[in-house]
Amino acid sequence: MQPDFWNDKRPAGVPTEVDLNAYKSVVEVFERSCKKFADRPAFSNLGVTLSYAELDRLSAAFAGYLQKHTDLKPGERIAVQMPNVLQYPIAVFGAMRAGLIVVNTNPLYTAREMRHQFQDAGVRALVYLNMFGKLVQEVLGDTQIDYLIEAKMGDLLPGPKGWLVNTLVKKVKKLVPDYRLPQAVPFKQALKQGHGHDLKPVKVGHEDIAVLQYTGGTTGVAKGAMLTHGNLVANMLQIDACLSQLGEDGAPLMKPAQEIMIAPLPLYHIYAFTANCMCMMVNGNHNVLITNPRDIPGFVKELGKWQFSALLGLNTLFVALMDHPGFKNLDFSHLKVTNSGGTALVKATAERWQAITGCPVVEGYGLTETSPVASTNAYGKLARLGSVGVPVPGTAFKVIDDEGNEQALGERGELCIQGPQVMKGYWQRPDATAEVLDADGWFKTGDIAVIDPDGHVRIVDRKKDMIIVSGFNVYPNEIEDVVMAHPKVASCAAIGVPDEKSGEVVKLFVVPRGSDLSVEELRAYCKENFTGYKVPRQIVFKDALPMTPVGKILRRELRDIA
Repeated sequence: MQPDFWNDKRPAGVPTEVDLNAYKSVVEVFERSCKKFADRPAFSNLGVTLSYAELDRLSAAFAGYLQKHTDLKPGERIAVQMPNVLQYPIAVFGAMRAGLIVVNTNPLYTAREMRHQFQDAGVRALVYLNMFGKLVQEVLGDTQIDYLIEAKMGDLLPGPKGWLVNTLVKKVKKLVPDYRLPQAVPFKQALKQGHGHDLKPVKVGHEDIAVLQYTGGTTGVAKGAMLTHGNLVANMLQIDACLSQLGEDGAPLMKPAQEIMIAPLPLYHIYAFTANCMCMMVNGNHNVLITNPRDIPGFVKELGKWQFSALLGLNTLFVALMDHPGFKNLDFSHLKVTNSGGTALVKATAERWQAITGCPVVEGYGLTETSPVASTNAYGKLARLGSVGVPVPGTAFKVIDDEGNEQALGERGELCIQGPQVMKGYWQRPDATAEVLDADGWFKTGDIAVIDPDGHVRIVDRKKDMIIVSGFNVYPNEIEDVVMAHPKVASCAAIGVPDEKSGEVVKLFVVPRGSDLSVEELRAYCKENFTGYKVPRQIVFKDALPMTPVGKILRRELRDIA
């Protein structure tokens, strides 16, 4: 289907195209917004609010430090490994202003996962929270990292409060294991040293890479999707266009520089990175960062402080919030947008959410490789449950059969996406890029979809064996490769099984080499090698696994058994 097929299928107020030449780069969007909305709040966290002017000043100081006190050249990679704290946007925008490529890193990664990512991306600098210092020390020798910048939870809190928070985190909650990294520069010191330094403007355009966003592959090895400044600018403008839908009163649903957006999803994940860290800039909106969304009582208490108008989440989070007795007493009178992404939305969850808050949950669709938003539902009464909406402006969808032939409306096939937000390719992996991206810029998603005659798109199956746990992709091959390295494992297979809380969990079938392997031993091994959401929730020992005549394990059969 061509992009114009959807032109009359979008709600009133949403344009059919976006002007990709409005901005040359993410840096230009950022710097323009900081001037335009200087006195507006940009980010709040732990009781501190940074205005756009302060974010401008602090990110310039961080960029100044990188330019003046390191030999990092534009295009080199800097990893940012932090939860949702104020240092995160300062570091990301500062790094981009210095011309560096940002590598988003999950702070919960194990040493094995960190090592792979840092080596693969050729990371030369790392900004991390001191809680992860022990792991940094463990992997450092195997990487090309020359510069360490160490943040602490209380860095941006006023004097005594900052000291108190840091002491609490380290001494009382014991969240900072012992380590020694004497070469690390404290985040506050980096800001001080870079302050007042005349920033050398860097020349970046649409084609330059802004972010390496790592995603698994069917091969199980995490690959860096090269997201350019053009990709991210396009997606910011596309999401902004969808939010310009007219409300029932004929006025735009979302008002520039007035909206308060709650950001509980991790900013290092592409969904929140684009929606909360990038998009809010175009209109000067205010983001409230939730550092630990698993602390539901703390989260609900924080929500009570704001007249929030937008919330980004996923099924598990909505359920956890609604199960808290204090949630229903919050003020939802300003809530206009609840977006669900990352994993399928359960109908019962959506209905319950609307009953409690009065705001429908709308679902969209996207992938790391599409920066990420590819389609969205209309807001309000026009939203359609069970559909991921229609493609965002300037984007085309088609579904193809196994031979690559385009299917008719209403037919199932592999979903392909074409648009300015589609990645440049996978970092240093031309073969993997060629498998998913054709000469005309169509990206094969690996998801099976149906395009209905009215333009709405439904995702009906996954072509790949990928498992989605709480919005995070888990690749069976990665689990199997690591488990196979255990000396007592003869063979194994990982599948996803339904779970009420997280959508899916990993189930592992194992054929042991002898009788001396226990489930406990294997689970401990998995915890050592995988970040939490990848650890198999269920482990089953078997005498043999179902296989094809050529020896390929039949995961589908295992799924049927499960």
